[in-house]
Amino acid sequence: MPASDRLDPPLDALAAWHRRGTRFFETMRRLARRAPSVVVDAAARGDADAVAAYFDRLIAVHCEDEERDLFPALIESMAGSDPVCLREMIEGLTDEHRALAAAWRRLRPDFAALAAGTPWALDAELVDAFIGRCERLFRREDEELLPMASRLLSDEARAAILAAMLARRRRAPEGR
Repeated sequence: MPASDRLDPPLDALAAWHRRGTRFFETMRRLARRAPSVVVDAAARGDADAVAAYFDRLIAVHCEDEERDLFPALIESMAGSDPVCLREMIEGLTDEHRALAAAWRRLRPDFAALAAGTPWALDAELVDAFIGRCERLFRREDEELLPMASRLLSDEARAAILAAMLARRRRAPEGR
């Protein structure tokens, strides 16, 4: 999202999760394409651990922010009208969250093993497919969902979303 299209704090925070994720994509690709070796160096272990921590929290916390707080607030903002297109978008994004979580469950053991020092077992094709799924989801949320939320949500709804996000982060353990 261009800097000129600044959102309010809770929506900024959601967009920031996407920007952080894109920084991990190159790390994931680099790790997946690195030639296996008997010894896994500390840098690779650290990179794999950081990737796992980010995606664990993305799926556990970020998706919950959207599904429990943002999506219902958007539907509520449309009360009195027929938000069919909004409901379809939210259902599609929720389905994508589930598919992303399933794809991450397939990849996570390999990143955890690498972080623990086990030689490479990353499948470059699976990593590329996962990244492609993330990029499509992040783009749709950044280009469609968050601008719509910025237009539709009241200050009260935004404050409630932010409060719920902050409470969720206080409850969620760091990393995994």
